[in-house]
Amino acid sequence: MISKLLVALVLCWGVQSFPDGAPIDTCVKERQNQPNHGQHRTQPISSLPYRVVASSMLFGPNTPITVTIEGAETFKGFFLQARSIDTDQWIGTWENAPNTTIHPECSSITHADPKEKLRAVLLWRAPPDAQGRVYFTGTVLKNYSTFWSNLIAEAPQDAAQLQILG
Repeated sequence: MISKLLVALVLCWGVQSFPDGAPIDTCVKERQNQPNHGQHRTQPISSLPYRVVASSMLFGPNTPITVTIEGAETFKGFFLQARSIDTDQWIGTWENAPNTTIHPECSSITHADPKEKLRAVLLWRAPPDAQGRVYFTGTVLKNYSTFWSNLIAEAPQDAAQLQILG
């Protein structure tokens, strides 16, 4: 009887969500960059109430790029991954930021608490021996059942527009 109760508690806890952010397998599972929230699926991008903006898409060795998530509504979580535009491979590293978890294995960063947020400002750093173009893709979660996946951050295309946002 007690073992059945423990199994039920563990299963209920696992179904609840990931208040500490996305697990590392989010990088490689069948629906990459999407939460595994039961029957819930991503919302249409046309209904996205947030902006995800990168300060640049071009980088040189050790170049910092700021990625900002913000909107008129609060959000509870996010998962972002940096990928090379040229090879589609994971690239670079994220700097530590308050209330975030970094998954260096797949160049990703996620929320580390379930608190509501109006804005997240994240700093990505290019590899020390590379230059090229990067894009940032992932998910923003309004709540457990409402989220937008496969987002790609907006980024200036004109070199005159490049700047560190924040």
